[in-house]
Order: sequence, then C-alpha cells, then structure tokens
Amino acid sequence: MGTLLLDPIAFSIGGLKVHWYGLILGCAALVGLLLAVWEGKRFRIPQEFFMDLLLLGVPSAIVAARIYYVAFMWDDYKDNFWDVFKIWNGGIAIYGALIGAIICAVIFVRRRGYNFWRIADICAPSLIVGQMIGRWGNFVNQEAYGGPTTESFLRDNLHLPSFIVNQMNVQGTFHHPTFLYESLWNLVGLILLMILRRQKFLRAGELFASYFIWYSIGRFFIEALRTDSLAFQGASWLASFVNGLWTPMTWLGFEQGYLAPSYGNVRISQLLALGIVVAAIIFIIVRRSTVRDLPYYSDPITSTKVAAADALPVMGGAAESEQAKLSKTEETTVEELAEAPEDKKE
Repeated sequence: MGTLLLDPIAFSIGGLKVHWYGLILGCAALVGLLLAVWEGKRFRIPQEFFMDLLLLGVPSAIVAARIYYVAFMWDDYKDNFWDVFKIWNGGIAIYGALIGAIICAVIFVRRRGYNFWRIADICAPSLIVGQMIGRWGNFVNQEAYGGPTTESFLRDNLHLPSFIVNQMNVQGTFHHPTFLYESLWNLVGLILLMILRRQKFLRAGELFASYFIWYSIGRFFIEALRTDSLAFQGASWLASFVNGLWTPMTWLGFEQGYLAPSYGNVRISQLLALGIVVAAIIFIIVRRSTVRDLPYYSDPITSTKVAAADALPVMGGAAESEQAKLSKTEETTVEELAEAPEDKKE
C-alpha cells in the first residue's frame, strides 16, 4: 500500500468500521438496480423481481470474484488463510464477479419463468454502470493503479483535479489512474448501450453481448497499464501476439505497467478479454443465422409461470360464467311454468 491521502474508513459504529470501498460498491449496486427497474417498467416486469435478483446476485458476484482472485494469488494467501475473507482491503476480480452473477441470474431467471437473454439485456446497462461507479473504490483504496508517470502528465495533459493526482502519488511516485480510465470508458459504454437498446434492429441477447464487447475492448488496453495484473506463464508467441495488439497504445505515449516475471508473461484479463470479444461476435452472428423467429429487444417479455398462474382465474371465471348461465336458464324455465295456462302445466 502507498501513501494514502484519503482515509479508507468512512466512519465507525462502535467497533465496526465502515469502509468507503463497501459504501461505493453498495451505491453501484443501487444505481444498477434503479436502472433495471426503470427499464423493466417498459415490459411490465415487477420491480420486486429485480430486487430479488440483486439480493441474490450481489453476494454471488462478490464470492465468485474473491474466489477467482484468490485462486490466482494462492501463494499470497495459503499462509494467511483468514486474509481470504478481508474483501474490504480489495482483491476481487471483475471477471470472477461476472461469472458468479451470471450463474446466479441463469438459475433465478429461469425459476421465475423468464427468458434469460431478455432479462440479461435489461441488466446490461446496470452491469456497466456498476463497474463505472465501483472502480472508485479502487481509487479510495489506492489500488489497481497503472505504471509510473509524471505529475505534469496528470495535471497538464489529462487536466485531472488535485484530489485524484495526489492520490495517485504512491510512495513518492505518480501512477496512471487506471481506475479513472476504466470508469470513463464504462461511462461512454453506458451511453452507447442506452442508445443501442432503442434501435429497431436489435435482437434479444445482443445488448448483453454488446456490453461484453465494449467492456472487454477497454479492459484489454487498460489492463496492460496496471502493475497488479493476474498473469500466467504462456508461450512466447502468445505473449508477443498480445503485446502486438496493444502496440497502438504506445503511439499515444503510454507504456505497459511492470509485470513481475514470477507472475508470468501473459495477463489473464487481457487474454480473457480477447476471447470474450471474439465469442460475443460469433454469438451474435450464429444466433441470427440459426435461430428462427429470434425476438427483437422491443418485443414484449412474458413469464411462463406468470402466464400459467393468470390462466387459472380465467378458466375459473369461465366455469363460473357457464354455471351462471345454467342457473339463469333454470330460473327462466320455472317462471315460464308458473305463468303458463293450467292445461299446459299438466
């Protein structure tokens, strides 16, 4: 840890210390929920559905993110096992969080009778806004920063305010605010997703795929600036291939952050980002060409379980209506007999 200028502890309640990191993540989740509820109203999806999804999805995401990070950093935790649970000190991987959240969402959404891709589309802006806000937790903790740079680059070239520049001074050396780069990238991505989801050509599942494409492209280029990347020892051709794709960043005056040889030569997040971009593009192409009657994003969203539940009162009402008709017929018959002449009664 460097020279923290911001206190990572927001306030204390007795012996309980409330960290800014947790508050920021909570704020990110809340904003994401509001966005999903707002868009869900267009499709008449009850807000309780998204609240339940959040209550299950956030813990799943945090647990999976921590497992993902610890798995690749096991040597740092095997002798200090209790540190595994200290997530307030940072150390959660966003791709691990996405894996946990998606697994939880697939199970939950299907149990509620909805199509997963339709709900995933609605939640895509929520995911990217959550990441946009959540990165400021790294800022407060003074972590996930990039390689060394100069104060003049931060102040004069990027025109950053002093509170950011000062926090990027880690033990006397200024570093790239990669948290800010990613946060701004996600802000642009949020705007694009909001515009894209109003386009008539968009099919179900494609907004979710677009989110992954946009985020992963940014993550590929920003990740190489960082000095704390998870990595592995890959083939030399693979490392050269990844570094070659990153070359355009050098034209803009950036340099890759230091990667300890003991960690490896290929950054896991970079390689994963490339794989996700390719997989998402193939997903869109193959799905459009093979799935018949692929719904559009703007098409109505229905739950098979809600539809089944609604059908029961309708059927019951029809039965009651038929019974009422029979009763009315019987009453009419009795009245006609009562008013009929005596000879017809016999």
